[in-house]
Parts: sequence; C-alpha cells; structure tokens
Amino acid sequence: MSEKNQQGKRAARDRLIQQREEARARDRRRRTLIVSTAVVGVLGLAAVIGVIAANTDGKGDKSKASGPAVAPSGATGKDALAIRVGADDAPSTLTIWEDFRCPVCAQFENAFRDTLHELEQDGQIKVDYHLATIIDGNMGGSGSLKAANAAACAQDAGKFSAYHDVLYRNQPQETEDTFGDNAELIKLAKKVDGLDTPGFRSCVEDGKHDSWVEKSNQAFRDGGFQGTPTVLLNGKSVFPKNGDEAISVANLKKWVAEANKGKKPGTATPTP
Repeated sequence: MSEKNQQGKRAARDRLIQQREEARARDRRRRTLIVSTAVVGVLGLAAVIGVIAANTDGKGDKSKASGPAVAPSGATGKDALAIRVGADDAPSTLTIWEDFRCPVCAQFENAFRDTLHELEQDGQIKVDYHLATIIDGNMGGSGSLKAANAAACAQDAGKFSAYHDVLYRNQPQETEDTFGDNAELIKLAKKVDGLDTPGFRSCVEDGKHDSWVEKSNQAFRDGGFQGTPTVLLNGKSVFPKNGDEAISVANLKKWVAEANKGKKPGTATPTP
C-alpha cells in the first residue's frame, strides 16, 4: 500500500473519530442542558427549566395509586402534605417542592445541602418538603412516585432527612427510571443507619404512601408553580427575577439573617 493511500486512510479515520466526538459532545450538551448553570451554586436556569418541567398533563405517568392517602408520621401543613425538617419554632420557613428524579432539584440540593442543614441546626429555619412526580409524567416510569413513597417511609422511621440526601446523592440520569425499582430504593436505605428494617421494606414494597404522594403532586399542580425545584423563603421565591440578586450560599444566609433580625432562634430538635 502506497504511503499516499495510508495517509488518506488515516485522514479519513481521523475525520470519522472527530465526527463521532462532535456527535457525543452534542448529545452531552443536550442531556446536561437542564442541569447547567452559569455559576456554580447559582440556579439561574431553574425558573426556565421549571417551566418546561411543569408543562405536562401527566399522561406519561402510568402509576396511579388507589386507596386513601396515608400521610407519613409527623406530616404537617395543609392536608398534612409537608414533611418538616428543623425546629417547629424556627423564625423562618423554607418551603421546597421537589421531585426525586428532577436533575435541577439534585443540583440545588447538592449545592445548598450543607447550608440548609447548618441553618436548621442553628434554629434559623425549618424546611417543609413537598414531593412531586412531574418527571414520571414527562419521561414515563414511576421513579418519582416510588422514591417519594420511600422517602415518606423513611419519615415514618424518623430518618427522612438522611434518606432524602442519599436519594439526591445517588440520583440516576433523568431518562433512567432506576428509582422505579423498589429493590434499588431499599438498597440505598442501607446507606442510612438503622433504616433498612422489615417495616421500611414492607412500606416501600406495598406503596403505603403512594396515594399521599399523588395528592401532594396534585397540590403542586393546583398551586400554579412553574416547576421543580420551587423554593420559597417565608413565601417568597429565592430564585432571581427581573434583576434580583442571584441565589448563592452567601445570599441565602444573608436573606435568612435579614428575615430573622430581632427574632429568637428555634430549638433545634430532630424531626420526629
């Protein structure tokens, strides 16, 4: 084979490799668009992504629970649809609507987890978590529903906060319905001391709180929220609008301090 032919084949092979890499890069950009932000810890895209996430009629969700809505232990708020973490008498309330399959929710949690726990333990805020299942509706599957039920089962055991964090640390790709497998949810419970018990397993496998989760999801839809995560500090969105300051760890702490000025911190006690 002539050197000229060899060079031509190498050039063609190099072009093919480059084209494949460009295709992979385009695919990666498409997959990560919904979790991209301009600055680490700043969730400026959350409002945009939220609009996309909320524009669904739920037809893709084939998992419709039946039976009465059984609220988890200690659930609070209207219709007992909130799971509270932190002291009941904390001066400020952070309300968070989340979906365990939502990648932007994971981004928020992974960026602000330590800050939220610090503010909770210092008695500065209580966090009311509301669970939604919009990704099941968008992408199909049942992972949002089953993960939320498992989290409610963890609440029954007094371990919601720890298990909630484990789920977000181990969140699968949005297009993968890994959380739709109860065995996976039970396996992740092993990462929380004392959670993997026969009672927890039965609660997960029986879908004990499925109807409660769907009632929570309906409240999310009825509430007119743009998408997940929806995060409200004393009823006001923490995400920037019309030139507002961008959310960051420093700004969140500052906003809480301003809201709590002159108020006594709550008594930091674990969620029952």
